[in-house]
Amino acid sequence: MYAVIQTGGKQYRVAQGDKVKVEKLDGEVGAKLTFEALLVGGEGEAKVGKPAVAGAAVEGQIVAQGKHKKVVHFRKKKEGWTKKRGHRQPFTEIEITAVRG
Repeated sequence: MYAVIQTGGKQYRVAQGDKVKVEKLDGEVGAKLTFEALLVGGEGEAKVGKPAVAGAAVEGQIVAQGKHKKVVHFRKKKEGWTKKRGHRQPFTEIEITAVRG
């Protein structure tokens, strides 16, 4: 059974046992989270919610809090002018423990 959840302005297709890196969420490592399911599918036909499926939920547990690899933004012009900036986006890694639908 799988589900589609929404967090951080993005949607993710998840199933039990999956590990997903999502936009940073508040919480300590080991904390439990619950998401509303926008779509639940599996064997047979899928249930689509408007916007969420009634009674369906996805449970997960925070595995890690971290930052992605650095993305470098570099600009250079003919006159010898350069500008270098970097950014590391924070993330939360979640392990899906149950999909209820």
